[in-house]
Amino acid sequence: MKCRKLLILLWLITIPLMAQTYVLDTIQDDYTFVNWKANKIKMAETSPAFKKLFHKLDTIVKGGEEDLHIFHIGGSHIQADIYSNRLRSYLNTMSPTSKGQRGFIYPFSIAKTNNPGNYKIEFDGEWKGYRCSVRKDSVAWGLSGITAVFKDSIANVKVTPNGNNYHGKMYNFNRIRVFYDNWSEDYQIAFKEDSLVTDIKENKEAHYIEFGFNKTVEEIEFCIRRVVDSVDTEFLMMGIELMNDNKGVQYTSIGVNGASFAYYDRCRYFDDQLLLYTPDLFIVSVGTNDAYHPDFDPEKYKEYYEELIKLVQKANPDCAVLLTVPNDSYYQKKFPNPRTRVAKKIIYEVAKKYKMAVWDFYEIMGGFNSSKDWYNNKLMPRDRIHFTVMGYRIKADLLLQALAHSWENELQLEPNSILNQIINEQTD
Repeated sequence: MKCRKLLILLWLITIPLMAQTYVLDTIQDDYTFVNWKANKIKMAETSPAFKKLFHKLDTIVKGGEEDLHIFHIGGSHIQADIYSNRLRSYLNTMSPTSKGQRGFIYPFSIAKTNNPGNYKIEFDGEWKGYRCSVRKDSVAWGLSGITAVFKDSIANVKVTPNGNNYHGKMYNFNRIRVFYDNWSEDYQIAFKEDSLVTDIKENKEAHYIEFGFNKTVEEIEFCIRRVVDSVDTEFLMMGIELMNDNKGVQYTSIGVNGASFAYYDRCRYFDDQLLLYTPDLFIVSVGTNDAYHPDFDPEKYKEYYEELIKLVQKANPDCAVLLTVPNDSYYQKKFPNPRTRVAKKIIYEVAKKYKMAVWDFYEIMGGFNSSKDWYNNKLMPRDRIHFTVMGYRIKADLLLQALAHSWENELQLEPNSILNQIINEQTD
């Protein structure tokens, strides 16, 4: 699926620095085509992993200290990081102890593709980007599914995680990991402020180098310098992780335009890098691209889904896994896509087999051909695959509401008590 200029312009629209406003309270009468009653996390009540997750979340929302790590994997919806960042912001501000580290990001702009507006990457030098979702591309990929290659003598990269966001100075850090091809010694990484670095650790299996700092910083600038003079030298940027000592909620979004299960399967170091972490909640939003083409293979789709779940369980056997049904969409801007219904059926089968939960966004949207209504109401652009900023805000608030209600039901809390606390924290 090619990304059109319209979508790139859409994704580059950043959200101004302001209090986050919950939209569902004011829009339901305007969008009667949305199936508001269907907004539930299904089967969470039968999952022991979700019971553990909600107890951990409840400790944090009440001011207790816990580390809780959420992974959210998908395609272009997640690369844009509009609705996933909105969820991140809600969870990172729901109590004084909920703000975790920013964690793993990718500097998409150096790969010549759309970078989320909530963090900023500045760079020089000539880089070439390769996505796992482009069939002709061939390079070493890791967790991010995208790699930028640099072949010249020196490049500078500056990372500012507190970008154009809902809240200022959320993600300061005192350690950084750079994921790259450290099986080679062609390049070295050095920092503009040399005295900042206090210790260095390296991992040859997951392919990163980690630098500890003597203070907490709001941004960092480092250079990548060639130390071996050869025509074959190259530096492969596979990701960056920004770390600190905070407890709280860490929300890692992994997404690359056009990605499907088959494309993530091309990422040689995906497993090694995922196994660095112990996720508490893993949200799977892969499927729009899988079911896009007429050659969609349901059996292969199910096989890939199960392989990912087994990998997540290997990282943490107690991880709660939320399978999200892809949104209704159009094929080639002309025809409502019937294959999403097939993907939906498989997702429910997998969820029942592994005691996972389902968020059925396809049903919530209104079912087959509902993207027409979302488009007519300016919640989707012309492709009727992606969403406008308002569409993504609604999607984020729907998922927040569904999670909060499921959490309240599990712990037998007052209806809307958790949801109202999270929402109220946004304007305090």
